[in-house]
Amino acid sequence: MSLDLAGLHVLLIEDEDDVRHLLCQHLDDLGCRVTDARTGEDGLQRALADPPDVAIVDIMLGGGMNGHAVVEALRADDRTARCRLILSSVLDAQDMASPHTDASLAKPFRRDTLARTLQAAAAGR
Repeated sequence: MSLDLAGLHVLLIEDEDDVRHLLCQHLDDLGCRVTDARTGEDGLQRALADPPDVAIVDIMLGGGMNGHAVVEALRADDRTARCRLILSSVLDAQDMASPHTDASLAKPFRRDTLARTLQAAAAGR
């Protein structure tokens, strides 16, 4: 599959600083326009203000909203309902299953896995 990711707007919601910074670097290297957030609440606010093409959401976010709550809220709002949603976690695949998401990304993962997952999700836009 050959899909150019240049300019793809990706919202990354990840509460672990080191992981978030590394993922932002990978996404930037892939040519994506990245918006990042540390909490589900902040990520949701950023998504509603500037809807992304794709959102990568960690399931086990600290704070009030976990990843499942974030993706449900994104799907429920007209501004973000068509955003492609990827859940990310160290959990098993069955724990990441959600009727609201388009893909999952198991941690740890390599940059090529990230690129393929983004390509597949973006192709479904």
